[in-house]
Amino acid sequence: MTGTILVSGGAGYIGSHTVLALRESGRDVLVLDDLSEGHAAALLGAPLANGSMLDREFVRDVFRAHRIAAVFHFAARCYVGESVTDPGRYYRHNVVGTMNLLDAMVETGVKRFVLSSTCATYGEPERMPITEDLPQRPINPYGATKLIDEWLLRDYHRAHGLESVALRYFNAAGADPQARIGEDHEPETHLIPIVIQVAQARREHVTVFGNDYPTQDGTCIRDYVHVTDLADAHVRALLAMEKGSVGVRAYNLGNTAGTSVLEVIRTVEQVSGRRVKSVMGARRPGDPPRLVGSSARIQAELGWQPRFGDIKTIVETAWRWHERRPDGYGDRRPTTAHG
Repeated sequence: MTGTILVSGGAGYIGSHTVLALRESGRDVLVLDDLSEGHAAALLGAPLANGSMLDREFVRDVFRAHRIAAVFHFAARCYVGESVTDPGRYYRHNVVGTMNLLDAMVETGVKRFVLSSTCATYGEPERMPITEDLPQRPINPYGATKLIDEWLLRDYHRAHGLESVALRYFNAAGADPQARIGEDHEPETHLIPIVIQVAQARREHVTVFGNDYPTQDGTCIRDYVHVTDLADAHVRALLAMEKGSVGVRAYNLGNTAGTSVLEVIRTVEQVSGRRVKSVMGARRPGDPPRLVGSSARIQAELGWQPRFGDIKTIVETAWRWHERRPDGYGDRRPTTAHG
């Protein structure tokens, strides 16, 4: 297919892996990113339009200057706690920014859109594993803004014929199997890289928030999906839209089984051959005991199957990346210490 795939937030963790997958499949890619969270080095030379989605004229100029065939939308604020304390920032970035992209698409006749959504749109689900037919009742502004994005896609389809696929992630994890790119957040909030940093003696310990949940070892269970598998799902979503009309679709991306916090720690110890010091802490408010998703729909409709589905493989790829690049991309901005 001719035309360029515009990837907003393509310098971020999941976005950069998807850019890599698109380029390896022979696609022309243009990344739209302001590099406030992402890393230029993660693009591996892919072209970059450096600017903000919130700059409506900048977004329109990008669409006018390039022959865009489809949009993959990753750029968003995605910290639940921050969304509670600063909801305005989330509604601006995650809703207004999305609208700027959609309006530019309408103006230039672009019809295909893949949304990076989240399982947070379900809120506190009624049953496990989570399926797409469950009610979406988010309990924080982050989940609410992503649900609004999904509503926008439905309404822009009705009004303008825009076709879309929303992919609702669970816990993205791992790194490119060749360790070319990987996870580098500042501050780091994801469990697997935090545990790896403890194994590397870059942190003193990892805190386990609660060990009295009704699970097999008392710790929370989460659904980890390899970032390369997430990227593959995006490519498959694009292929589905190119083959024929999809209307407005949404899919969960999960592994169904789930892994506990202690299992993650033990797996990192096994892969690294090093001991990981853990400290038991109190439960965090709002943490459900088990959060896993069913990916049966996308498997049936798009043929998606996780290639890196087991937690040991996920951790192995993450470990290779962090061992190769212990300082990540080496472009972290200095932070101010507070006593």
